[in-house]
Amino acid sequence: MARTPRGRSRRRLDFASIAVVPAGVILILAAQAIDGVPLGSLLQWPAALIVLGGTLAAVMISYTPGELMRAVRAAGRTFLQSQDDTDALAATMVALSIRAHRRGLLALESEIETVSDPFLREGLVLAIDGGSLEALRELLAIECGAREAEEDAPARVFEAAAGYAPTLGILGAVLGLVQVMQRLGSPGALGSGIAVAFVATVYGVGAANMLLLPIAGRLRERATQAARRREVMTHGLCAIHARMNPRLVARTLRSFSTEMPKIEDIATRLGSIPALPRRQA
Repeated sequence: MARTPRGRSRRRLDFASIAVVPAGVILILAAQAIDGVPLGSLLQWPAALIVLGGTLAAVMISYTPGELMRAVRAAGRTFLQSQDDTDALAATMVALSIRAHRRGLLALESEIETVSDPFLREGLVLAIDGGSLEALRELLAIECGAREAEEDAPARVFEAAAGYAPTLGILGAVLGLVQVMQRLGSPGALGSGIAVAFVATVYGVGAANMLLLPIAGRLRERATQAARRREVMTHGLCAIHARMNPRLVARTLRSFSTEMPKIEDIATRLGSIPALPRRQA
């Protein structure tokens, strides 16, 4: 059985995804320029302060600074290129089932220290300890639920911010209109108040739909991928505990994998299964 690497694999930035946000802003500015609207009219610092500052304040009231920082770090990691190791993971689970089927569960004790994924390592320990299958499945389900809640928290932070931003944009619009009403006697000063009113709405809606909600979507997608990996491991661990025939294990896990090797190839290369990369949070 191949050892899983202990060091973190170097992950590269996903420049294509990073470039999408400024590209969207440039398209909007270009559309305004084509219509003859001065680009400077969209740069209103009072509107930006109302929307961005108000949104940040609202989020900090809803969540602790620690939760906010974890959400920001998680958002940054979504712009790293994702490594889908489902095929290698499924092959590893089949290889473990082959070894357990041939030599018994105790033969897997030597593999525990080579596994870097905490969920798989703890699951192997539980499977080897010899508890009932129902207890193993229940413990894995509890662990999956706890991890899913933890991974879903950053997405909830950005979704909350996406809900506050348009509302703060409306608030900025109302404040701008109040300013306009106070200056009805000075027609020359009406322009700035009207600009703040409409640009604040643009900032709120734009920030929510071009930045905050897309980031929340990326976070949910990464959480879904992690949940899918744990589902593969859960099925594999339960099958290993039950000493299920490896062919049945392979057939079960093939529904999660697109290019998993055939069981004959896995059995032939049992000593050189592709290493399972460390999964980064």
